Amino acid sequence: MERRELEYFLAIAECGSFTGAAQALRVAQPSLSHAISSLEQELGGKVFHRLPHGVALTPAGEALVEPARQVMRDLSTAADSVRRVLGLAEGRLDIVAQTTLAVDPLADLLGAFLREHPNIVVNVSDHELGLGATSAVRSGEAELGMADSEADGVAELEHVVLEGREIFAVLPPESDKADRLGRAELAELSWVTTPRGTATREVIEDVVRAQGARPRVAVETAHQAMVVPLVLAGAGATLLPRSLAREAGERGAVVLALRPRVVRRGALFWRRGPLSPAAGEFVRAVRARAVGARPAGRRRRR
Repeated sequence: MERRELEYFLAIAECGSFTGAAQALRVAQPSLSHAISSLEQELGGKVFHRLPHGVALTPAGEALVEPARQVMRDLSTAADSVRRVLGLAEGRLDIVAQTTLAVDPLADLLGAFLREHPNIVVNVSDHELGLGATSAVRSGEAELGMADSEADGVAELEHVVLEGREIFAVLPPESDKADRLGRAELAELSWVTTPRGTATREVIEDVVRAQGARPRVAVETAHQAMVVPLVLAGAGATLLPRSLAREAGERGAVVLALRPRVVRRGALFWRRGPLSPAAGEFVRAVRARAVGARPAGRRRRR
């Protein structure tokens, strides 16, 4: 089984057609067809159903996707390791992150990392759901992930718990500008939030339910970028980490500290096994700034 066959297989699976994969890879379509035929002959079965418009994975093809991704990543790690020994400061870093954590703290962490390693190419993909981020790392879609430390699946992966982020209430511009907002008052607010399972939704539910109430959701949106504009328009309040809350305040929102304070921690995580040099360096840099690491298999109690 050759690397090119697996590369072509994954491209076709992701594009959903030989034509789309040929365009993405910039190779002739007959080359793809020949490689997949060879792969299927080696495996002893079909990996794609040929449809009138595109292809679909067979059960055998579905079983091949995750191992193929891991093989490609291992080959990339091996190549990066050789480049590192030869003194070449190159490599690629693939990270999947929940949206709010991508803004804070991932952006700052990557900025510091790239100042030290300017030739590393970074790709950050978005998964608002913590479970989606951990699944992407497990499947080999991304080498590293970042999500709320309490998200499903984080504890079972190798991970580092990040420095805590204080959470602030963000209210419409006409709201009472008190210095702080008590937990009991939060239960009386209407909320603008993202769907269940997202970081924003979980912190709102945790804080309000601590008062024995259920949050009254005024607007639920899958678009994180829509939350602050909705608050500014008077649709309701939300809870955001300091950096995002500060930006909302600069746009006219009322930003209030919570009393008692609410602090959430994210986590950087990865599969067990060797990391690429770029990912290994990034993990080391993050560890240096983290408040502590927790071994895989342990979960903090709520």
